[in-house]
Amino acid sequence: MLPLKSRITRALPVGAIVPTCDNSGAKVVKIFSVKGHKTVKGRIPAAGIGDMVMCSVQKGKPEMRKQVVLGIVVRQKKEFRRQDGMRVKFEDNAVVVLKDEKGNPKGTIFKGAIAKEVCERYPAVAKVASVIV
Repeated sequence: MLPLKSRITRALPVGAIVPTCDNSGAKVVKIFSVKGHKTVKGRIPAAGIGDMVMCSVQKGKPEMRKQVVLGIVVRQKKEFRRQDGMRVKFEDNAVVVLKDEKGNPKGTIFKGAIAKEVCERYPAVAKVASVIV
């Protein structure tokens, strides 16, 4: 996993309920942990674009519900600044469900755009993505 080139604003705190944008069987997930996130005592951990999160499936196929899955945040409403000074924001928040810790996605089709930062960090997600912004 490569480091990010820009400083991403962390917009999705622990406890956020986020829709998925793939065909993995999960429709809505709840973030309960951010992998590799360090913070100060008392502060709620939060995730931004390109962060790996642990989620529980809230809505979806019956066999997927109430399962703990890994995911990657691919879109967020809160704007973030890229290295070249451009500010980017999406119209919704979205997560992609993963098969394993290496970053291989469970779904085969992604709906909507995916941030360039995610594609640089996780090449397996970039292969499946149709629109990269």
